[in-house]
Amino acid sequence: MERGNRPARRIAILGGGPAGLYAAISLKLRSPGDVVTVIERNRPDDTFGWGVVLSEETLTNLAANDPPSAEAIRADFAYWDDIAVVRGDDRNLSSGHGFCGIGRQRLLTLLQSRANELGVAMRFESEASDIAALMRGYDLVIAADGINSAARAAFADVFEPKIDQRANKFVWLGTHQKFNDAFTFIFEQTEHGWVWAHAYQFDADTATFIVECNAETWEAFGFDEMDRDASIATCERIFARHLDGHNLLSNARHLRGSGWINFPRVLCAKWHHDNLVLLGDAAASAHFSIGSGTKLAMESAIALADKLASHAEASEAFAEYEDERRVEVLKLQSAARNSCEWFEQVGRYLGLAPMQFAYSLLTRSQRISHENLRLRDPRWLGQAESWFQRQAGADRARAPMFAPFRLRDMELANRVVVSPMAQYKANDGCPGDWHFAHYAERAKGGAGLVITEMTCTAPDARITPGCTGLYAPEHEAAWKRLTDFVHAETDAKIAVQIGHAGPKGSTQLGWEEMDAPLASGNWPLLSASGVPWSPQNQVPRAMDRADMDEVRDQFVAAAEMAKRAGFDMVELHMAHGYLLSSFITPLTNRRNDEYGGELENRMRFPLEVFHAVRAAWPDHKPISVRISANDWVGEEGVTPEEAVEIAAILREAGVDICDVSAGQTTPSAQPVYGRMFQTPFSDRIRNDIGMATMAVGNIYEPDHANSILLAGRADLVCLARPHLANPYWTLHAAAALDDRFVHWPAPYLAGRDQLYRLAEKERAAAEDFKA
Repeated sequence: MERGNRPARRIAILGGGPAGLYAAISLKLRSPGDVVTVIERNRPDDTFGWGVVLSEETLTNLAANDPPSAEAIRADFAYWDDIAVVRGDDRNLSSGHGFCGIGRQRLLTLLQSRANELGVAMRFESEASDIAALMRGYDLVIAADGINSAARAAFADVFEPKIDQRANKFVWLGTHQKFNDAFTFIFEQTEHGWVWAHAYQFDADTATFIVECNAETWEAFGFDEMDRDASIATCERIFARHLDGHNLLSNARHLRGSGWINFPRVLCAKWHHDNLVLLGDAAASAHFSIGSGTKLAMESAIALADKLASHAEASEAFAEYEDERRVEVLKLQSAARNSCEWFEQVGRYLGLAPMQFAYSLLTRSQRISHENLRLRDPRWLGQAESWFQRQAGADRARAPMFAPFRLRDMELANRVVVSPMAQYKANDGCPGDWHFAHYAERAKGGAGLVITEMTCTAPDARITPGCTGLYAPEHEAAWKRLTDFVHAETDAKIAVQIGHAGPKGSTQLGWEEMDAPLASGNWPLLSASGVPWSPQNQVPRAMDRADMDEVRDQFVAAAEMAKRAGFDMVELHMAHGYLLSSFITPLTNRRNDEYGGELENRMRFPLEVFHAVRAAWPDHKPISVRISANDWVGEEGVTPEEAVEIAAILREAGVDICDVSAGQTTPSAQPVYGRMFQTPFSDRIRNDIGMATMAVGNIYEPDHANSILLAGRADLVCLARPHLANPYWTLHAAAALDDRFVHWPAPYLAGRDQLYRLAEKERAAAEDFKA
């Protein structure tokens, strides 16, 4: 039989799991004349998992593709709407999540039946050992042979798979204990560390029960030396009070020993070769903690069948399939990686309060945001917001970004920070009318804290000729005019960021050639070592003791000016490759004296500066330090692990809050961008060492700010570019969230009322659209 001008094709599908069977069904629906054969090494009733989780969205997609199989699957689903987070004696329940589960064996039976109806040939207990020979014998070969794909391995040089064995250990079990009311996460503290379970019902009698822990706990229990029965008995003891006398069950006969494994994250550079194409886990795997591996595979099967039906040439179909699905797969893999890493690092969150711990778990993948939780369960989110406000010392339920925050005697009205942004408009270091208008507008815009651009300690400490300073009386007077206005007319606090450009100094204005030397009039530079910022920048002089004393005293003089000018906080800039950063990162610190080498030595001069500034700065006012928490060059530079050590040293020295940025320490950095992309560094520092942090980096929506704060990933959120585009970002966010308690300047109240009316109309329109 032909479809158009194309003759019928002989298609072999390796793997009789959901991916392979659903690909066979989808192909036969589009081209009934194609001869489709599924080749599966196991028996028809063999299965090595328990339940499969699908979302309502995926069910809708399946129904559009093949109504009969979708209806059969839907009829066997167990549905639940809630997620329960159980930690010790605390149980936290949120609703509106809309999951459904089905037994993996039942799903396979239904798909086998439908495939048989459509004329798919199925060869069970058949091993395809020679992939190249199979490719010669069929027109097309679809490799849906799982995470340990033999087809992928046979052409590894083409597919270039990257297989990342994740850190945690897990074992996939089942139980006849009922978890009908919720998808349940159970965390139990044992004599060897924390062990947790992912439990959900998938039919009337059986639930999946995945047990997970870190490698240290696994080894301490001796799971590596146990057989399967001993391992299961140990897990039953750990979770006895949740199993109510029911046993844990295993059906993983293919796994040796105790059955515990590490999850392999698969990512391939290419998905097709000649007449062979990868599908499902063979091409890309998604961690079990977001329950989307089957969804990914079945939706990819639909896309592949569509492309093969619309193209006579398989190569064109394969290329379009890969182009179309790769983005969606990467999105899901990114979410799965976030979720996987949360569980790998769960130790840093187990000290959070029960409500915050549950919120952190729910938002771990970044697929569920703050406002998405409000849509799912407004009551639960209201309770979470009330809890956050209470622990911040407030008495009304509001979004987390509007919670107060205190550092020493500085009290912020909310958690929004205008991040430092260089303006390059100063005249001989003196801020002018531009700076007054710029900072005054952002203070009026509702942010709790405004931080100035890096303000330099001396003429030769400037980045560019347009940088502001605190080294002359006229500078102090100009800054005092600004702080007086901010304190008199707004609820905002204002901080000054003090820094020294070091090896990145004497460069052109930001809108000219960034980081390039001046065409003329360059001044000499200082650094930890004689390492230029780039080959085109001048080589700085490695600082000697006299230089250090002079620079330290310049920082102190600037801090004393800041005190007289009325700033509420000082931030020391120890990031982004500037002078103090040049000591901290090994990329630019090549010294062999007591200021080079180990981190303790590299931190010595920055700490000397901090201690000197702290002694000059009023005790009741806080000091922040900005760091680069990742040089983005791997082990050669500062890593996120070392950043925690840096922050711990700063905390011990008396720094009140860490402004956690990253990068800009070398032109060879390779940052990984994305929304909130630097927040994990803040999260790590805050929760590993208990230090207050500010999160920065592509935070641009109220949703981002509220998610970061309520999950405990930072104490303050810093927005830069959004405040350039909209000085009144915070006031607009308050209107969008219908928060009536944020302070507006009296002359702007009429505009406030109009903005709230417009926001109310937008919310009503959104509700109508949903309805």
